[in-house]
Amino acid sequence: MRDVPESGCEFVGYEVRDRVAHVTLDHGKANALSPDVVAALDRCVTLAESAGAENVGALCVTGKPGFLSGGFDLKVMRADPASAGALVTDGGALFARMFASRLPVVVACPGHAVAAGALMLLAADERVGADGEFQIGLIETQIGMVLPRWAVELAQERLSRRHLQLATVGARMYPPREARDAGFLDSVVAPDELSAAAEAAAQRWASLPSAAYAGQVHANRAERIRRLADAIAADRGSGFDVPA
Repeated sequence: MRDVPESGCEFVGYEVRDRVAHVTLDHGKANALSPDVVAALDRCVTLAESAGAENVGALCVTGKPGFLSGGFDLKVMRADPASAGALVTDGGALFARMFASRLPVVVACPGHAVAAGALMLLAADERVGADGEFQIGLIETQIGMVLPRWAVELAQERLSRRHLQLATVGARMYPPREARDAGFLDSVVAPDELSAAAEAAAQRWASLPSAAYAGQVHANRAERIRRLADAIAADRGSGFDVPA
């Protein structure tokens, strides 16, 4: 019998090292975000936030070599509109929580980050990506979907204005170095340097006084956080429509 990690899900690892909570996603070929995985990632945020600033000063999320995530689990997305809508909205709530967290969030992107994988990048304080033949972006228009309003809010917050329409309406996909210019990533390193670069970034964020960090998040992001909450509440109230 396999041990269930602290996250409560076998596909999501959680470990605290040197005041950084490391979360690792390893779920199938494309690291899909299923309901269980989204719930486990949310639990990891709870664990990190409840540990106290003296024990955890930052959260660092990564995937497996080649994939941060290919997006929400297609089996669920194709099951029925209610299940798909619930997963998308729960994912939005997770990313909004990361964006508003009193803990800094670093995402180490080891490869492809598509759809919800790219949205995870937009929710983080700092994004470090591995260089390579990878694709990063919001593919929704290409596959006949419309981004929910909470996703548009994150895109408007983090993407370059030069790329916003191309990346959202145009569903343009970017290799890592172009994704940095677009605003999905902050830095790009060789794959074998990703872990060390993300750890260094997380340690820098963890060194900030926690109260000052939380206060600055409120000063910079309060209006966007409110808009995210309103969008997610509206989706829960009416049911997010996932086009065929």
